[in-house]
Amino acid sequence: MGSGEVVGAEDEAAMVNALLQGDERAFEWLVQQHHTTLVRLALRYVHDPAVAEDVTQETWLHVLKGLPRFQFRSSLKTWMSQILMNRARTRARRDRRSLPFADAWLATLAEGEAAVDQDRFVASDSPANADRWASAPRPFAPEERVLAQETQALVERAIADLPVAQREVITLRDVEGQTAAEVCNTLGLSETNQRVLLHRARSRVRAALERYLSDRP
Repeated sequence: MGSGEVVGAEDEAAMVNALLQGDERAFEWLVQQHHTTLVRLALRYVHDPAVAEDVTQETWLHVLKGLPRFQFRSSLKTWMSQILMNRARTRARRDRRSLPFADAWLATLAEGEAAVDQDRFVASDSPANADRWASAPRPFAPEERVLAQETQALVERAIADLPVAQREVITLRDVEGQTAAEVCNTLGLSETNQRVLLHRARSRVRAALERYLSDRP
């Protein structure tokens, strides 16, 4: 398998079988493909690169130990992400840098906040008009400005400041590129909850960008 190659179901089964037989080359390939992504995901919880690396190393150990129990109910990537996130949450709680996921999830549902002012949407009880803009967001500045290093840093900060549940969803969807189904599987969410969390997260990040760009000359 070459670098960056997408692994299909049959290839994934062969990969797991090779790992169970102690094939070091298969494990090296797996690490090469996913280590950086797992470290980046860990950083959403622990914020310290050295700690994120430790969490990822712990994850690889748990992957190897848990492989005999892997039942292909999800992709190998999703399963490894679940292990990483559980390890990272535990470490973050221990370091007092994050709320437990369950607490953050309940807070997110309970707060019922509007990430964007409601008067910017069409006032309608019709599902067909739900979330339609009455006052559309203004276009962002030229691409060079949006992609500037300071703007990227702002996006990173905005994501880091999100409630945990929202941060997890937008990280997996928009940063790691997982599909909605994969995110639901990884986080144990319904499709509706995943969609609501993603909408709130994207709205908050966009609002932060709008404020930043409107303040610039």
